[in-house]
Amino acid sequence: MSTITENRKAGFNYFIEERIEAGLALEGWEVKAIRAGRVQIQEAYVIVRRAEIFLIGAHITPLITASTHVKPDVTRNRKLLLHAAEIARLIGKVERAGYSLVPLDLHYTRGRVKLALGLAKGKKQFDKRATEREKDWQRERSRLMKNGNR
Repeated sequence: MSTITENRKAGFNYFIEERIEAGLALEGWEVKAIRAGRVQIQEAYVIVRRAEIFLIGAHITPLITASTHVKPDVTRNRKLLLHAAEIARLIGKVERAGYSLVPLDLHYTRGRVKLALGLAKGKKQFDKRATEREKDWQRERSRLMKNGNR
């Protein structure tokens, strides 16, 4: 599995409780642009609409060599492809249990572009500060261990 792009803010803003892999309904120019690395999912989010799941706000910049007869919409809503039972389970968790669906990363699986979704609960401000403190401590500890071995 090779990662194309990832949403680094997702781990900071949410407790990720489960990862789900979903396909994307893409157009030809979008696949070419993604393969060229011209995609960004930092501001993207996932919504449930009429028993379907959509990726909103993902930005795919078209290549200069894009077709002349196709007018690319860089932030169009893209449908996520999942099994019906999986969609029903996710809808139940989102609507009843208060979870959010968060895009985590875009990657290739067997040559196909896939989106990793996270079933997540939002962090409060003090949780974010604690996460930041822990990260700083790990960085400082590794620095001390490195300097102590010299």
